[in-house]
Amino acid sequence: MIGLDIAKTVFQVHGEDEAGRVVLQRRLSRAALEKFFAALPPARVGMEACGSAHHWARTLRTMGHEVRLVPAAYVKPFVRRNKTDARDAAAICAALRHPDMRTVPVKSVEQSCARGLERARDLLVRQHTQLANAMRGLLAEVGVVAPQGRRGLAQLAALIDAADAAIPSVLLAGAQALLAQWRGTAEAIAALEKRLLERARADATMRRLMDIPGIGALSAHAIVAAIGDGKQFRSARDFAAWAGLTPREHQSANKRRAGGISRQGDGGLRRLLVLGASAVIRQAKSRPERASAWQSGILSRRPVKVAVVAQAAKNARVAWAVLTRGTTYRTGSATA
Repeated sequence: MIGLDIAKTVFQVHGEDEAGRVVLQRRLSRAALEKFFAALPPARVGMEACGSAHHWARTLRTMGHEVRLVPAAYVKPFVRRNKTDARDAAAICAALRHPDMRTVPVKSVEQSCARGLERARDLLVRQHTQLANAMRGLLAEVGVVAPQGRRGLAQLAALIDAADAAIPSVLLAGAQALLAQWRGTAEAIAALEKRLLERARADATMRRLMDIPGIGALSAHAIVAAIGDGKQFRSARDFAAWAGLTPREHQSANKRRAGGISRQGDGGLRRLLVLGASAVIRQAKSRPERASAWQSGILSRRPVKVAVVAQAAKNARVAWAVLTRGTTYRTGSATA
């Protein structure tokens, strides 16, 4: 059994035999890593599920090794005293020896690329918002303000394009640079969204997910890219918990308390599920005659935001069922 602590250029190897005795400790460069494992007999190799871990897992699997990725949070309790690369590698070995240790499925190249496409879009969306806020803030300092939303931004953009006299010439150059960057970011976001929509519409599994109310093309793409066929989860609730849509629990003796949602797992996927659920609940609230009994009941008992998260958790469970069973969505199964 080998614990491998990975980094960009330096890798730490910690090997133990069946009895748990340390038989190997070595520090390797990136160039030497593949040669080392190519010459090594097949072994069980553990790594933390972090940056580039899926790449190395795929590489080592082609050499005949059994690779398991362990969440970094599950490895940390096994680190003894001060943190070093050697102790991190030993901690990975110790974590692997636990029979109930949870591992992360190794993603294919296609899955990793799909996730990269989504993360690139998310970054551009954040930058787009930051640029808009920066323009608003700079112009507000000289008394130039506009209403909230896209209409207000359009007004500011028109003032900047026209080099309005209300904007001092010293500030105008900076505002024009921000506006150009803001428009370029918007074009890049639109191009990536078009690519994601094309991929979702061309994939049969994603199309089945898109039949669920509250799950659109972006959400369907994110679900499939994140979990594949979903069979690594034992139940629908496990998937909802992984997405951070189930309550936190605190139990001691006979006292048990449930808090807000855990917000664990993939924040981007959770955000898409909540946005989709928000549209469903908004429609149920504006047209009560079309709402299901479940939606009407939760809206009568809980605040709207709580109902939205509950709908998102329900949609996640239905999506898991559709993925794992290979079936299509039946009307009413997500809202009944």
